[in-house]
Amino acid sequence: MSFKTLIAYQKSFNLAMEVFTISKKFPSDEKFALTSQIVRSSRRVCSAIAEAYRKRDYVKHFKSKLTDADSENSETQLWFDFALACNYISNDDHSKLHAKSEEVGKLLNYMINNPEKFGCSKTI
Repeated sequence: MSFKTLIAYQKSFNLAMEVFTISKKFPSDEKFALTSQIVRSSRRVCSAIAEAYRKRDYVKHFKSKLTDADSENSETQLWFDFALACNYISNDDHSKLHAKSEEVGKLLNYMINNPEKFGCSKTI
């Protein structure tokens, strides 16, 4: 099995791609501020899930990487709020993006709370 088969990875990757697409519409003066931050944090969710999967031999390492993914997911939600407040995205886009991010967060929390279902067996 590959980390790419994980639903949390697939949904976070798709969300990161949506963020990338929507961020292209942000003003150019946001390139090094909001745009780079929202793209970076959304992509970091995916990369932390991939890292967690490779560390699943050890529950604490697995959970640590997943909590990193969850933190990045929360940061992405913050950037959605800024994008909305700056009128770069509509209320509808904000709601849709936030709902998808919440779903990713629930999947991450499920993984954190059920590491044995993802191949974790050792506690060291």
